[in-house]
Amino acid sequence: MEDKNKKYINSFSDLDVYQRLSRLRKVVLIKIIVKLPKEERYDLIDQMRRACKAACAILAEGFAKRFQINHWKKYLTDVIGECNEMIDHLTVVQDIYSEYVNKDSIQIIKNEYEIAIKQLVTLGKSWISYHQNK
Repeated sequence: MEDKNKKYINSFSDLDVYQRLSRLRKVVLIKIIVKLPKEERYDLIDQMRRACKAACAILAEGFAKRFQINHWKKYLTDVIGECNEMIDHLTVVQDIYSEYVNKDSIQIIKNEYEIAIKQLVTLGKSWISYHQNK
C-alpha cells in the first residue's frame, strides 16, 4: 500500500531544508542586512550576503550528484559550513549591532539555521534508504 503522505523529491526545491534556507536567505537580504551600518558594507554585509545565498546554491548544485553518495555528502557538509558561517555572522550582529537589529529576531534566525543543520544531517543519513524504498 502506498503512503499518500509521502512527499517525493524530484527537485532540490522539493527539499524542506532548501525551502527553509530560501526563506532565511530572503529574511537576511531584505530585513537584516539593510539595517546594518554603512561601515559594514564591504565586510560583514558582503560576507552575510554571500553566505546566505551560497547555502541554497550549493544545495541546488549538489542535488545533481545526489546518487553519488560521497559527492552528495560533501555538498551537504559544505551547506552545513555555510549555515555555521551565517550563525557566526548573526552572532556578530546580535552582539555588536543590537541597536540596529532586534536581538530576539536574530536569535530566531539563528535557531532556524540550527534546524537547517539538523535537517541536512538527517538528509545525509536517510538519503540512501529514501531511494531504496521509493
